[in-house]
Amino acid sequence: MVSDNSFSSSTRSPKFSNSFTTRIFSDVAGDITIVVDGESFLLHKFPLVSRSGKIRKMVAEAKDSNLSKLELLKIPGGQQAFELAMKFCYGMNFEITTSNVAQLRCAAEYLEMTEDYRDENLVKRTDIYLTEVVFQSLEKSIEVLATCEALPPIAEEIGIPNRCVEAIAMNACKEQLVSGLSRLDCDTESTELKSGCVEWWIEDLSVLRIDFYKRVIFAMGRTGVRQDSIIASLMHYAQASLKGIGKCQVWNQAKQKPSLVFADHEQRTIVEALVSLMPQEKAVSVPMSFLFGLLKMAIMLDATIACRLELERKIAFRLEMVSLDDLLIPSIKTGDSLFDVDTVHRILVKFLQRIEEEESEDCGYESEGIGSPSHGSLLKVGRLIDAYLAEIAPDPYLSLQKFIAIIEILPDYARVIDDGLYRAVDIYLKAHPMLTELECKKLCKFIDCEKLSQEACNHAAQNDRLPVQMSVRVLYFEQLRLKNALSGSSGDGGLLSQRMSSGVPSAAMSPRDNYASLRRENRELKLEISRMRVRLSELEKEQLCMKQGMIDKTGNGKTFFTSISKGIGRIGIFSGPNGGKRQKSGRKSRGSEGKNGRSRRYSVS
Repeated sequence: MVSDNSFSSSTRSPKFSNSFTTRIFSDVAGDITIVVDGESFLLHKFPLVSRSGKIRKMVAEAKDSNLSKLELLKIPGGQQAFELAMKFCYGMNFEITTSNVAQLRCAAEYLEMTEDYRDENLVKRTDIYLTEVVFQSLEKSIEVLATCEALPPIAEEIGIPNRCVEAIAMNACKEQLVSGLSRLDCDTESTELKSGCVEWWIEDLSVLRIDFYKRVIFAMGRTGVRQDSIIASLMHYAQASLKGIGKCQVWNQAKQKPSLVFADHEQRTIVEALVSLMPQEKAVSVPMSFLFGLLKMAIMLDATIACRLELERKIAFRLEMVSLDDLLIPSIKTGDSLFDVDTVHRILVKFLQRIEEEESEDCGYESEGIGSPSHGSLLKVGRLIDAYLAEIAPDPYLSLQKFIAIIEILPDYARVIDDGLYRAVDIYLKAHPMLTELECKKLCKFIDCEKLSQEACNHAAQNDRLPVQMSVRVLYFEQLRLKNALSGSSGDGGLLSQRMSSGVPSAAMSPRDNYASLRRENRELKLEISRMRVRLSELEKEQLCMKQGMIDKTGNGKTFFTSISKGIGRIGIFSGPNGGKRQKSGRKSRGSEGKNGRSRRYSVS
């Protein structure tokens, strides 16, 4: 291992002056001046040409044998790196650290200080330090990679950034394995200890430039670093780089673009890179507040369409877990509504596509009515959207077309009751008194009066903002509910049971659940038919036995009539133990049931 003080020399330390010319060796007069970035260094040819191939070639190729001045252009690391390289040529003592090793390595490559000109030259010494000191430590690898941001392309040619990236990923993977036991210990301890188990390198990575950070995250994914650690790192990097991420940004009322702390282009690049780095696996859970924070920043910074659509897709995949505040995305378009309704509409479209895909993948699922997981998610989203509609309804700039588009995109079975929808429509009618009667009818037709609660019906019956036709419908169903209540039904439950008994599926039950219920009923009917067939086969066998008995005993009348009576008793399987009297009463009961409208069974074969 190369120590920090590995470079030493018996020569005493130089004396530096503030003059234009700097002398490395003040005791002996220099014979060559080298200009680096406007600064002149008075040096000696011999120690330089003995270690630097570039200076040797420049001196050899010079037409003047008494060459006394050279100029080095665009040396990596500038004057500081050149000064350290010259100290190495003179054998002077200096320290290699993580802050200067990348510059020294690039300067040594530029000056061609390789083993071809001297053993243990600067290229080898810096490579040893990188291999044995830097790349063995995650923290030091990050520090060296950060210094590469200011270096010219020669650093990439040498491969310093790539080696640092791979070292960071490998060391992070090792840290993950080592911290496994401590993470298990944290599971049994308090919350304070659990927070201490988060990887410490997450904060260190936030100092990297976005292009280097992106390379590090890709490498971590390849080496098997946990996805939750990568997500935590993405969130920390976003909070450090994007000011206000996850918080409500400032949109002015004049619909001007908000003031940004950093340049728009830089912030846009960071947002697009973070979105591209998110894990694609569906099982990986990204906090919804973080996704909405990125989406708001992407809209505000005018990120690419692909970036915004990807964020919308990830949000739609778990829309049932979204809060109302997350959906309230301010709009930045001039003359548009206060909230970005179009984005919410696209998210809803993707959510419904996800529900359809889940149902098609699990077509054999059978539920007990309203109980399938996808339908449960749809009901949650239905309540969320009703609350969202009520929140955006007072906006005077919200057009009727956009308001209706959010309402009608959800199917009828997404709402068990329509109280929330009725409230949102009523707020919109109150905030937009200039709507025509035709527009009011068009809006109110989405409210199902049968799915309104008693309180909502009472309010709607006295609501002057509603069209007359809807008020009449509300009063009609109120009377129907009252009639059912007087006949012994229980309000809404009576209506629901009446609709189910008449064969009409509930509006709160999805078509998939209706189909599953019909399939289950169909199987029961088929099973009953199979049992009837078995019983019929038994009767046919008994009939054959009876015929054989009549042939054998034609002479004995008593035996013959006895066997006939027994056979008739076996055949009467649809009568009770009381014989004909029970059968007669059964016909009467069936007739009365027909008059009372007994519920019929529907099946799909």
